[in-house]
Amino acid sequence: MIQYRANGVTVFQSALYQTTSTVVETPSCVFIVDPSWLPQEVDDIRTFVIKIRKGRPLYLLFTHSDWDHILGYKAFPEAITIGSSEFVNHPEKQSRVDQILAFDSQYYLTRDYEIVYPCIDRVIQNEKQRFVLDDTLVTFYKAPGHTICGLFAIIEPLGVFIAGDYLSDVEFPYIEDSSEAYEKTLHKVDDILESHSINLLVPGHGNSTTQITEIHFRKQRSLEYIKMLRTYVQNNNHNKITHMLDEYPFSSGMRHYHENNELLIKKELSMSVGT
Repeated sequence: MIQYRANGVTVFQSALYQTTSTVVETPSCVFIVDPSWLPQEVDDIRTFVIKIRKGRPLYLLFTHSDWDHILGYKAFPEAITIGSSEFVNHPEKQSRVDQILAFDSQYYLTRDYEIVYPCIDRVIQNEKQRFVLDDTLVTFYKAPGHTICGLFAIIEPLGVFIAGDYLSDVEFPYIEDSSEAYEKTLHKVDDILESHSINLLVPGHGNSTTQITEIHFRKQRSLEYIKMLRTYVQNNNHNKITHMLDEYPFSSGMRHYHENNELLIKKELSMSVGT
């Protein structure tokens, strides 16, 4: 399961959707990010955390509310939870829980912990809000666009950029909230790279990278996808829209996300014309 391990950072990768779950160790605490997917995978993360914790405070960060990122919540009942204010006030909490229960039922999966929507102890209200514990500094950036409740987190002094469902090398933007908000979130990446010494980017799906040039490439690729899709929708160019996924390795499985993006952008464009 381990995709990356160095300098106190361990990135686990699920067999499903290349979903990452990250454990970050500092001298003062341990952070777990989005523990996921299958019961044995979550248990492997839990076993690892128990082994390395050594009495340090344990924090559980949720980058956003998608059900695949919150289903490991109760596997760590002693953890202090962190999430955005939008996460706390999300209007579809029960639907997230129902999706987890439906998944487990479909595949006959059992878990040794309760499935509930996370209760958040440390609520991130503001842009660039900071969390400090001895030598550990975490700076949070609001990251709407994929979902309304997203967060970026920069964990220092290790220079770890937790990106949630952005900046993936295997996915195009999955836009559930707003294409304009998604673009604004991507534009924050330049500020982050200028303001912090980033040594590792961890996306929610796909491969981590230590290369700043790769981070810039992923940001630009995502911006170009949104710009192209908006242009093709405006021009009613169905053929171009269909072939936008040709470069992605799992395009057949991603098709419905692309179609949802198309519908969302059509709605946004129609609303802008109406105003």
